[in-house]
Amino acid sequence: MKGRIHSIDSFGTVDGPGIRFVLFMQGCALQCQFCHNPDTWDTGAGRAVTVEEILREIEPYLPYYRRSGGGITVTGGEPTLQAGFVAELFSECKRRWGLHTTLDSSGFCEVSHAKALLDVTDLVLLDLKQMNPEKHERLTSRDNERILKFAAYLSERNTPMWIRHVLIPGITDDGNDLRALGSFVEGLRGVEKLELLPYHRMGVYKWQQLGKDYPLEGVPTPTEREIERAYRLIEEGRANRRGDRAPLGRTITR
Repeated sequence: MKGRIHSIDSFGTVDGPGIRFVLFMQGCALQCQFCHNPDTWDTGAGRAVTVEEILREIEPYLPYYRRSGGGITVTGGEPTLQAGFVAELFSECKRRWGLHTTLDSSGFCEVSHAKALLDVTDLVLLDLKQMNPEKHERLTSRDNERILKFAAYLSERNTPMWIRHVLIPGITDDGNDLRALGSFVEGLRGVEKLELLPYHRMGVYKWQQLGKDYPLEGVPTPTEREIERAYRLIEEGRANRRGDRAPLGRTITR
């Protein structure tokens, strides 16, 4: 079996615990307006590799991953588009080295397509971009029905999750939407952390290189005050369902 990949980062520190080997898969069914890797969208681009080739890339760095409590993270693009390849890769990482496996996904996937992959996944980084389905479609080109079903399935399995939400001023920071996000997340089992990811413009040059108009031109990054406001609104939504459970951990990732 071969997979089609975009790139590799052998020393990732923000996509799961510890130091991680981060594999970027090629291809994505979404076209998010804020995407900083639009060059990963095309399913026919990138390069074809075997699982063995990736394992050879990982092996020299194993001491760093083990000592730091890290492992391998597969992201994209959207890795569930190549669920069979990623499942085989994760299985071999576990069989040979006992590595921790993390899947970084939008959740835009049919549950039946991902079951085997999730059986060998230790942690899912789930990006909940927008709770309102119409706004979600405007932002990503797709509605969020599959994504919410995927989240519910992870909850049924009690799969460890880190929920991520990109905070974009004027686009994903509406009070009602943030409260809805908090309420939805509070109803999920397995959520260990909720991360607000401040919108940034570091990938704009890639849109330019591809000859694409950047849809969010002029949109600023959120301020610290806006980030704190967003956390408060999410907590308001969670409070409606929380009961006696302790609040989730808070991480602001730059």
